[in-house]
Parts: sequence; structure tokens; C-alpha cells
Amino acid sequence: MIAQELQLKERLENGFKDENDLLYFTQTYLQHTNHLTHPHYYGHQVAVPQELSGIPELIHGTINNPSSLYEMGPAGGTLEGFMINWMLDKVGWLQGKDYYNFKFESGSSSGLLTHGGSVANLTALAAARAKAAPDAWQYGNPKNLVVMGAATAHYSIARALSLLGMGSEAFVPVPVDANEVMQAEYLENIYDDLKSKNKQVMCVVANACATSTGLFDPIESIGDFCQKHQLWFHVDGAHGAAALAGEKYTHLLKGIDKASSIIWDAHKMMRVPALCTAVLFRDFKDQAGAFQQKGSYVFHDDEVVGMDSMPYTVECTKSALGTKLFWAFALEGQKAIGHYVDNSFQLTQEFYEFLQNENGFETPYTPQSNILCFRYTADNSTDAFQKQLRYQIINDKKHYLTSCIMNGKRYLRVVLMNPSTTLDHLKALIATIRSTSKSLSQGF
Repeated sequence: MIAQELQLKERLENGFKDENDLLYFTQTYLQHTNHLTHPHYYGHQVAVPQELSGIPELIHGTINNPSSLYEMGPAGGTLEGFMINWMLDKVGWLQGKDYYNFKFESGSSSGLLTHGGSVANLTALAAARAKAAPDAWQYGNPKNLVVMGAATAHYSIARALSLLGMGSEAFVPVPVDANEVMQAEYLENIYDDLKSKNKQVMCVVANACATSTGLFDPIESIGDFCQKHQLWFHVDGAHGAAALAGEKYTHLLKGIDKASSIIWDAHKMMRVPALCTAVLFRDFKDQAGAFQQKGSYVFHDDEVVGMDSMPYTVECTKSALGTKLFWAFALEGQKAIGHYVDNSFQLTQEFYEFLQNENGFETPYTPQSNILCFRYTADNSTDAFQKQLRYQIINDKKHYLTSCIMNGKRYLRVVLMNPSTTLDHLKALIATIRSTSKSLSQGF
């Protein structure tokens, strides 16, 4: 039991005895962690940080300068403003604005960093609500507000709607195809039906990409639909927006500049330790509308020196997120991050092509990003077996992979985020799956 090995009760009561005791605790703790840098780790969607990525968190833990107010953390606030401008430039929204210009202005793009995609989605949807129903902050939501999006939208969207008081039933799912990608051709009919029922569409949400499959909704078509009807278009680019940092896969995000708001996780494909997510707005006046409160001790309006993000986010105090995002780039340069993203996507394509010639394996789709679902059915094709196969491989400590359900079927799943992983490591995974499956099937 980890708690007993770490002697939690004793150390809580008496503290560390000496340096050796502290070292023992640290070593024991590390023995019970996932080693993301191992090339056989292809698990969950958290970054494999560079070796020196922890230094900004050490700095922040030592100086404890929150970056949400410039006067409390000027260096951290500056780096946040700088990296937000870099992201806005990648989206196509910066419009010639200098990276050193951190001033918020109506009509210009803007953004801020938050602790994770769930907070970022909540922030974007709060802004969309403010535009659709300006009195909602003070008087509550109109009963007819709804949000349209792919049936496979991330759970944080429904969670945000409930937190905003709209209820998860306010989410209207748009049908998806066999690969769980939104079918944009249904948008018009669903929208017309909602209007006939006196419903007001607050926004439309697109996946870029879907968490389970790594596939992208048709962003440009959805953007055109939203522009036609003057609807807020929100792109959940938590994972896939990172393709903008590279060169080979930017086409997957064609039309993203049509969005009203975008979220982009740096703690997935940007090699940044969790958590660090950007929420970006095409127009600052929308960012400013999300939260409508006053607090003279922290909110200074025109008196602000530098960039304050506190008035525009759920979080009052937040760590220096811009510092660790900038640090990840500064360690190797932005081209290295771009190559890392491109190479991760390319390796997944190579693994998919390899599986096409392997007997007993099923791949439901051609990958677009660094996520691939597949099944091994040579010995047993049941969902329960796929799940047990994954657990056995993990328990044997040979490889770490995940699993998900797609169209009602259980699949094995890899997320290739480790720059040390090669096709040879993935071939070793396939060999392990075969041998483990054969052993398991005898007693299953």
C-alpha cells in the first residue's frame, strides 16, 4: 500500500527526520509514478515534458507570484501575454499586432491562460452566453438557450452548461458519422427545428480533435454555417490545435480563424507540464463579457499597468502559466516544438499502415493526429477481452496503453506523445499483444 510505504501518518505528525528521510520519501514516491519518458508509454493525453521543464514550477513555488495580476507577478504576466500573442498569430488573429503589445482593445483578438481545458471551455461558454443573453449574469438564463455540437463533444462542455445553470439537456447533439465526426450537413435542419421550437442557439461547438479518436470535425464547414446565421462558433482545440505549431498538418484546422473562441491545451502536445490551457477570443469585447463583477482591490479597469487576466477568468489566483509555456519553447526553440508535433502525427500514420498488414488487427479509421484506436480479435473479439488484454499488459509493466469505446465497441488506444517512441517500440507492443492475448484466451 502506497500510503504505508510513504509513512504518511508518521511524517504528517513529525515531519521529515533528516535529509536522508526526505530522500527516501522522494525515491519511494517516484517508484509509484508513471514514467512518461519511457518509450513504451503511449497512455493518456498529458505531455511528456522536457528534462528541464520543471524549473519554472520550481521558480514559481519559491517566489509564489500569481500571474493573474500584473502588479503581483509582472514577469509571469508578461510571459503570458507574449505567448498568448504567439498563439493568436498561429490562429491568424493577431493582424500585425506586435508580440510585445499586451493591451486589451475592443475589436482586437485576445486571450488568457487557465488551469486546464475544463476551465477554458467554461470561460468560453460563459462569454458566449453573455453575448446571446446579456442580462443572464444578473437575472439568470433564458429558458430557451441551447448549444449545438458533435454528439462526441468532450464531457466538459455538458459540465460547463450545468455550471452555467443551463443544464446538460441544453446541449443539442449533432449526428456523427461512423468515425464519430460531426456531420455538418445536419446543422441547417437541426437549427431550423430549434428555431421552430423557439429555442435560441447560444453557440456551436466543434471538436479539434475528438478526445477518443483524434479525428477533427469539419471546422471550415461549421464556421461557414455559423457565419451565415451569425452564431458563436467555439472550437475545442484542446488537443489538436497544436497542429498549428507545425507545418505538415495545419490543413486539419482550416477555417479555425472563423471561430469566435478557441481553447488550446499546452499540457498535451506542447511538452508543458500540466496544467496550462489557452482560451482565445477573436474579439476582446467577448472576453470582457464573460464575467461581470467588480472588486476595486483587484480590478482596476483603465488603471492597469501590464496585462491583468483576473477579471476574465474563473480563477482569482493562478500560477505563472505563461512562464512554463514559454520555457518549453525556449529550451529548444519553436521549430523543435513544431517538428515534435508533426513527427508525433507522422508516427501514428506509420503505425496505422503497419497494422494494415498485421493479421487479427482492426483499425476503424485512418488517423489524423497522434491518436489511434484498434482491436485485436484473433483469439477473442469481445469487448470484455479487449479490456482485460489492456489491463494484463499494464500489470505486466511492459507497455502502457489506454482503451475507449467507439460506436459501442471497445478498442485499444495509443496516444503517441513520447519523442523517444519509434515504430520498433510499437512493433514490440504488437508482439506483446499477441502473446498476452494467446495466454489470456486459454482461461477467458
